[in-house]
Amino acid sequence: MIIGGLEKLTLLDYPDHLAAIVFTGGCNFRCHFCYNPLLVLPQEGLDEKIKKEKGFSQLSTEDLFLFLESRAKRLDGVVITGGEPTIHPDLPEFIKKIRGLGYDIKLDTNGTNPEMLETLIKAKLIDYIAMDLKAPWTKYEATVGVKVNYKNLLKSVKIIMASGLPYEFRTTVVPGLLIKEDIASMGEAIKGADKWYLQLFKSDTDLLDQGYQAQAAYTNKEMAELAALGRPYVKLCEVRG
Repeated sequence: MIIGGLEKLTLLDYPDHLAAIVFTGGCNFRCHFCYNPLLVLPQEGLDEKIKKEKGFSQLSTEDLFLFLESRAKRLDGVVITGGEPTIHPDLPEFIKKIRGLGYDIKLDTNGTNPEMLETLIKAKLIDYIAMDLKAPWTKYEATVGVKVNYKNLLKSVKIIMASGLPYEFRTTVVPGLLIKEDIASMGEAIKGADKWYLQLFKSDTDLLDQGYQAQAAYTNKEMAELAALGRPYVKLCEVRG
């Protein structure tokens, strides 16, 4: 496993859990608004830059497990995020080792690898799933910067919704990429889902596409209006800061 970083404590990223976040390196998307460019496009100086700018540190697999062992009675869960964790074929074994320490596992994914999702669910290796829904299908490739297999994304949506596990879909709403008319199209893709969070776009940090640096986000009022448009499609649609 390529470990890009570790956030030692989060109270927000895993519902009802005190958790650590493990960031895997590498991603098969190139989202313009990605705020972890050093994980998507690794470069020299990654360790020190991440420590300084992102508040988490890159470390070896051995050091990661030493840390997790030391916190096994103080933390409840581990969030595995990226980058994109499912591009790594050793992900099941990696998670199995973490679960062996007594942790619940939340997986963040972009949904491009439904086969990996099925493997993890069938093996009971994950306890919570968060999938990013980037855009309506007609805008997906323009948003993520690469060619997309839409069948895989839709298959992942169906697998997650039928998994019996707690889950959420989430969308970072970026002015210029998404408009209010897109919400209905995206809502149809996950119709009947439990939770859909619309996330505020943040441009006050390094982004993969520097053309989006310092771009204004939607206002709180505009985000609330977008969430209202999403509510007819899912059981819960809320704004997340």
